[in-house]
Amino acid sequence: MNKLNRGEKKEEKEEKEEKEATEGGEAAQFDPTFNGPIHKRSCTDVICCVLFMLVILGYMVVGIIGETPRDRGARHRTPPQGLCAWPSVQDLLGACLNYAGVPAQVFNQSLCVPSLDLANTDLTPMAIVDQELCPFFHIPTTSVLGRCLPDVTTLGNIPGYFKDIPNLPSDLNDTLLNSTTDIVNGFNAKDVGVRIFEDFASAWPWILLGLVISMLVSMLFLLLLRFTAPVMVWVLIIGLLGAGAYGIWHCYWEYDNYKSMSASIHDIGFTTNLQVYLQTQETWLAFLIIISVAEAIILLTVIFLRTRILIAIALIQEASRAVGHMMSSLLYPLVTFVLVLVCVAYWGITALYLATSGAPIYRVVALNASQPACQRYNGSEDCNPLNFSSAGLGCASARCIFLNYNSEGLLQRNIFNLQIYNAIAFLWCVNFVIALGQCTLAGAFASYYWAFAKPSDIPMFPVTSAFIRTLRYHVGSLAFGALILTLVQIVRIILEYIDHKTRAAQNPVARFLMCCLKCCFWCLEKFIKFLNRNAYIWSIAVYGKNFCVSAKNAFLLLMRNIIRVVVLDKVTDLLLFFGKLLVVGGVAVLSFFFFSGRIVLPGNTFRSETLNYYWMPIITVAIGSYLIAHGFFSVYNMSVDTLFLCFLEDLERNDGSQEKPYYMSKNLMKILNKSNKTPKAKAK
Repeated sequence: MNKLNRGEKKEEKEEKEEKEATEGGEAAQFDPTFNGPIHKRSCTDVICCVLFMLVILGYMVVGIIGETPRDRGARHRTPPQGLCAWPSVQDLLGACLNYAGVPAQVFNQSLCVPSLDLANTDLTPMAIVDQELCPFFHIPTTSVLGRCLPDVTTLGNIPGYFKDIPNLPSDLNDTLLNSTTDIVNGFNAKDVGVRIFEDFASAWPWILLGLVISMLVSMLFLLLLRFTAPVMVWVLIIGLLGAGAYGIWHCYWEYDNYKSMSASIHDIGFTTNLQVYLQTQETWLAFLIIISVAEAIILLTVIFLRTRILIAIALIQEASRAVGHMMSSLLYPLVTFVLVLVCVAYWGITALYLATSGAPIYRVVALNASQPACQRYNGSEDCNPLNFSSAGLGCASARCIFLNYNSEGLLQRNIFNLQIYNAIAFLWCVNFVIALGQCTLAGAFASYYWAFAKPSDIPMFPVTSAFIRTLRYHVGSLAFGALILTLVQIVRIILEYIDHKTRAAQNPVARFLMCCLKCCFWCLEKFIKFLNRNAYIWSIAVYGKNFCVSAKNAFLLLMRNIIRVVVLDKVTDLLLFFGKLLVVGGVAVLSFFFFSGRIVLPGNTFRSETLNYYWMPIITVAIGSYLIAHGFFSVYNMSVDTLFLCFLEDLERNDGSQEKPYYMSKNLMKILNKSNKTPKAKAK
């Protein structure tokens, strides 16, 4: 009993010294009515909510404005003129023109300029060819990367007499065959793409099975952390110390070896070949000192902060239990992914509409300006491609060609401003969607922690309740935090743009200042994300306060427990990194053995020999496994952070008495040598 009391006094003394050493404001006071996320709350940051709604409405208006002029211009647009075959066009390869025939029977209307009507024209086939209104022969084409290229498979059908056509070179057949083969060989990505598509078509059930396995492994890993977290954390710490010890031995061995050979850096001088420096004793001595210092720091941290490491492990175990009681939280990243995908799609479509808004402008241009009658057609005269004809212009090579989109008018003069608005609104919406997900999960996990009797006191549908509560009361606060982050990101984008445009003209001082600015705003963005995340987790999700008060309270709470924050963050990062490595690496290795044929299924269910490139399914499974593991572990990370803040608040609010009992788990109370006092039994 005395030992237990001494342990409690020691822990209380450590907490008191820690609080006095940091100016983190006053600790939270006990509130007898508080038992988790407050349900009776009011709307917060209403002004920012109204501003965000107005921006969304303006964003929709910008999309409508950008779309309407584009549709109006698109109706007058014509397909590109040339020799590209459409699927409905018959093969005219090798068909010699009958210059004495009827134009409608000689040419294909779909391959001629739109202004020429073959059924009603008075021109002869020879005149049509001379004026380049229709092609006099046609090469069958195929689509390659969205472009029309000659079809190599049909070039062998070129008739031998084709080269004897008047005004054509005698080696036309060989020229067509060789040049076209070179072009298509240069664009052999089509064949590769077709083969990859065939691989996906035959292996997609097994790719899907690999992704399902990664999902199950991720879920199983998180659920088993309540049992395996202590072992895994200490194994990782010991492994890290062991790797550092090996590094020290190796550096000393290299140092002693080069020292015996008298290999010094003074004998080398300055060189750009960095491999040379690895053959000197001074380099390995520097490595030896750096690794030794890092090893000593890690070892001292483990020794003196072992209690806080145990607290971090206990919180990780508790987060695993919370996820196990709220399995629906693992599906919420899909909601965030879909919403972000909608934002990205709307931004891309709107940007494309704005870039192509305005009526298209067509100008008369002479393809052969060397002729005297064609010099005046230099793109200064407007034309309509639907009824254009070069017959009355005196220039057979005159064509009606698309120039650009109309830039006159109020809308067209402000296209750049609308694109800026599109980008800013996009960043704000994406940051808001991410904030919505963080606040929703924080509210759900906070309701778990503040349930005194777990799991009976956990509310029904905690994720859904937190989502509805967040949308109903705190859209303004989330928009406020997202707006601050968006402004910092805009500054970073501007700095990157300026650096890109002025990089060639910058001197060393300017480059140094630009690098410092970019680094400072990168750090500021990370800090804003950290501050927003904790504000969403604690005061907004639990107390229902506005953004500024929430950010202040969460920041001061963390500053009062800064050592615990650092230890928990690093231990969690180490564990989740190992988890991602285990899931992605394990599933990738399994898929490699399967798709490479080292694991053979019975019968003819699947054979790896049918794959053209077996590495494509492997890469697909590996990338998909990483995205799945990242989604699952992001939920788990949010659970750890939420429970940690609740734990800190629990320590400040309560003391374990009957009036102020602790809400933390028994494992945490055991580590801290704390307990809830039970009521004394009445004497009979």
